[in-house]
Amino acid sequence: MIGQASAEPAQRDVATLLRGASVLVTGASGFVGSAVAHALQAHGAKLRVLVRRESPRANLEGLDAEVLTGDMRDASAMAEAVLGVRYLFHVAADYRLWARDPEEIVRNNLGGTRAVMEAALGAGVERVVYTSSVATLGLPPDGRPGDESLSLSAADAPGAYKRSKVVAEAMVLQMVRERGLPAVVVNPSTPLGPRDVRPTPTGRILVEAATGKIPAFVDTGLNLVHVDDVAAGHLLALARGRVGERYVLGGQDVSLRDLLALIAALAGRRPPAVKLPIGPLRPLADLAEQIGRLTGREPFLTRDALKMAEHHMYFSSAKAERALGYHARPYRDAVRDALAWFQAAGYLS
Repeated sequence: MIGQASAEPAQRDVATLLRGASVLVTGASGFVGSAVAHALQAHGAKLRVLVRRESPRANLEGLDAEVLTGDMRDASAMAEAVLGVRYLFHVAADYRLWARDPEEIVRNNLGGTRAVMEAALGAGVERVVYTSSVATLGLPPDGRPGDESLSLSAADAPGAYKRSKVVAEAMVLQMVRERGLPAVVVNPSTPLGPRDVRPTPTGRILVEAATGKIPAFVDTGLNLVHVDDVAAGHLLALARGRVGERYVLGGQDVSLRDLLALIAALAGRRPPAVKLPIGPLRPLADLAEQIGRLTGREPFLTRDALKMAEHHMYFSSAKAERALGYHARPYRDAVRDALAWFQAAGYLS
């Protein structure tokens, strides 16, 4: 955390840079992308957003933006989208922890990122902020929180989503080094908050827990952050980040047990009291995935999720705090805001 006095100059830098600037956001109909788009509008940017034809448009309500329909994997659509744009925020991603064809997630995130970055280079975009993930970072063997100093290899990444983010981030950084791509990389941890329409895998945990459908927990943990703080970190990265550098945008490290207890308290339920070992859950995950392959619906429990749960996914945002003036509010506020939004949107009925 940093003090308000330290944050004010950073916010002035953001406001000065963005007022009247033409900015493109990919993925603005999604969770993090919509938060970034709303933050940009609040700072006076001239906003353009790119969304897929089939994407829900609820998160675009209230945005004064030029809305283009297209796919981030479509080179011609991207070339058109970036024309006349000064800054680009590439937030769009295929964020699934399971798919019938796992390699589809890799193809989407790698191919889409390549098309976006090629378009940015071709159009001479002045600065790019690329939304990666803490999924690309390694964890110290001594149990300390991870940070930008450790990278995860594609071979060691559990699951298609993490692997897709590892290879896509590596490609962006290679384009920075070899072709002069003016990109700054941000690595959000686990965002929570309003407008999680899909919802995301973590949003599903909140919904299931708040409706009494998670009776037990495993010994794992996450770094939780309000999605609006992640959005603010994106803007700070544009204004103050160094090209070719990575910045973790996180909040607080929280055990799954404590998260579920907070959700239960806010929802007026008893928290789960049974701790389960991960091993016996693997056959259940296999069964859930078999059912998912038949129905096409993403299972709540997957083998990749269990692999991730074997580690406490704790991370430090110290670099972003020092270099960007980034700070995050308490994770309880993020949980409270997320549950309020889910309630209002009818997810908790």
